[in-house]
Amino acid sequence: MKTITRRTALTAGLAAGAASCAGAPKMTPYTAASVKADGVFAHGVASGDPDHTSVVLWTRLSELDGAVASYEWEIAETPDFAQLAGRGVGTTSAARDWTVKEVASALEPGKSYFYRFKAAGAISSTGRTRTLPKGETQRARFAVVSCSNFPFGYFNVYDLIARREDLDAVIHLGDYIYEYGPDGYGGEAGEQLGRPHDPPREIVNLDDYRRRHAQYKADPSAQAMHAAHPLIAIWDDHETTNNSWKDGAQNHQSTSEGDWAARKRAALQAYYEWMPVRDPRAGTAPESLFRAYSYGDLLTLTAIETRLMARSQQFEYSEVTPTLQSAGDVANFRDNILYDQSREMLGRAQLDFIGDTLRSSVNAEQPWRLIANQIIMAEVIAPDLTPHVTEEDIVALEKQWDQARAFIEFSKLGLPTNLDAWDGYPAARERFYDLVRETGADGVVVLTGDTHTWWANDLKARDGANMGVELGVNSVTSPSPYRKEFLGGKGAEYALLTNQKNKSVRYLSGENHGYISVDVTPDAVNAEFMAVDTIETPSYNGFKKAAFKIGKSSGFPKFRSAKGVSFKEQWLF
Repeated sequence: MKTITRRTALTAGLAAGAASCAGAPKMTPYTAASVKADGVFAHGVASGDPDHTSVVLWTRLSELDGAVASYEWEIAETPDFAQLAGRGVGTTSAARDWTVKEVASALEPGKSYFYRFKAAGAISSTGRTRTLPKGETQRARFAVVSCSNFPFGYFNVYDLIARREDLDAVIHLGDYIYEYGPDGYGGEAGEQLGRPHDPPREIVNLDDYRRRHAQYKADPSAQAMHAAHPLIAIWDDHETTNNSWKDGAQNHQSTSEGDWAARKRAALQAYYEWMPVRDPRAGTAPESLFRAYSYGDLLTLTAIETRLMARSQQFEYSEVTPTLQSAGDVANFRDNILYDQSREMLGRAQLDFIGDTLRSSVNAEQPWRLIANQIIMAEVIAPDLTPHVTEEDIVALEKQWDQARAFIEFSKLGLPTNLDAWDGYPAARERFYDLVRETGADGVVVLTGDTHTWWANDLKARDGANMGVELGVNSVTSPSPYRKEFLGGKGAEYALLTNQKNKSVRYLSGENHGYISVDVTPDAVNAEFMAVDTIETPSYNGFKKAAFKIGKSSGFPKFRSAKGVSFKEQWLF
C-alpha cells in the first residue's frame, strides 16, 4: 500500500501545480489549513454542475447589515485574474439565507478556470473549476465520495481530495449532510470529538436545514475540497431524513414532526440555496434532480434520483420477518411481493430521460457510460448470521439499530440484505436494465454510495445477462456495518460471508474511510480506493487501499485485475 501523509501530499501538490501552471502565478495548494475562511466569506466558495460552456459558482455572505447585500464575481483562466473570462454583480438577502449562486457562461470547453467573489470590501478565497470537454477526449478523472456525517469525525477524506491537481470533478453521491440531533446517529461520537451537530436537535424546518448546511460548509476540509474542484452532486436520504421515499420517510413522524411535504420542501429549498447545483427549471418539480454530463467522445455521466420523485415505500425487516413462517411464505415474498411491478424507483419521466441520455451516448460512440447512483444496485443476498452471533451481540446491536433482531432472523431466509437498496425494488431494477439493452448501452459503470462500504460488483439482470459493473465507495465519516467492530467484533467476518455468498460481489470491505479515484480512458476504467487511516483527528495518513482495472468483453465491462486485496479477498474475487 502506498502511504500519503499530509506532508507528502502537500509536496506532491506543489510539484503538480508547478508542472501544470508553468509560467503562471503560483497558488497555495488547496488544503484545510490554506483555505479556512472567516468574516464575510466564512463559508468559503464552491462550484459545480458544469457543462461545456458554463458552471455554477457559489458562496455565502456573512456578518453584513441591511436587508439586501451586493456582491461582485469574477472568473479567469489564471489565478491573478489578469484577464477576466466573465464577471457580474448581484444581490442576495435573507430570503435565500444570504447565499449567492451565479452561472458563469460563455466559457471554453474542457478548460480550468479560477473564480472569486467580492463584497463589503472583502475578497473571497480563490476557487478553481473546470468545464466539460468536447471532441476527442483521452482521459477524465473523478473523485467519488458519499456519506459525510459531521459528528462521526473529521472530513480528512475531503482534505485528501482537495490536494489533487488532476481531477475533472468530485462526484458526491449523497448524504452530504445528516439530519440527526445529539441523541441520534453519531451523537455520542460527536460529543467525544467535540463535533456536535448544529442546531442541537433533529432538523425539521427551513431554519434547521439552513443551519445544518452552514455548519458543514464552515468545515475547513469541506471548504478546501469545494474550492479545489467542481462538484457534481446528487442527494440521498439524509439531505431530507433517513430512508425517505416519495410520500414519507422512516425517520419522519407526522404526529410530532409535522407534514412530510412541508419538511421535504424545507429540506430541498435549503439544499438548492447551499449547494452549487443549478436551480430547477421553471415548471419542473424540485425533486427532479437528475442530469447528464458528456465528456467529449469518452463518456457520459448520468446522475439519477432514487429517493423523492417516484420511490415506493421500503419494506421493514420488523414488519416482514414475522410474516415469513414457511418456505411458501418466503417464495411468495421474493417472487410476488418484492417483485411487484408497481414498486417504483425512478418513475417514467426519469426512465425516459435516462433512455434518451444512453441513446445519445451510444450514437456519439462513447465507450463508457457512468451512472451516479445512491444505493447498491447489485443483488446481494444475506448470509445466514444466526450461527455467528450471540444474544449478547444482538442486544448490543439493538441499541444502535432497532431492526437488528428482525434482520438476524431475516438473514437465514436467503433474501436480499438491504431492502432499502435496489434489491428492495427488483422490478424497477429490471426496467433500468431493459433500457440498457434497448439502447445498446454497453460500457455501463455504476458508482454507488450509501452503505459506508467498499464494493466491486458485477451487475446481472434476472436472466443472468451481464449489465455492467458497480463500484461502491466507503464513507467520508459514517461507520460501515461491515467494519471489524460491528456485530460484536464480527463485522469483517460478515463481509467475507457476504462476499462468499454472492458471486456478483467481487470485493467487499468496511475498513477505512475514503474516496474512489476513477480514471477513465478509451480502453479502461481504473478505480483506486483511496483511504485515510483516521478520522478522529485532523492529522492523518492517506493510502491506496485497493485498485481495480475494468476493461470490456463483448462490449460489457469486466473486472480485469485487483490489487491490494488480501489472500482471502483475492480468492473470493
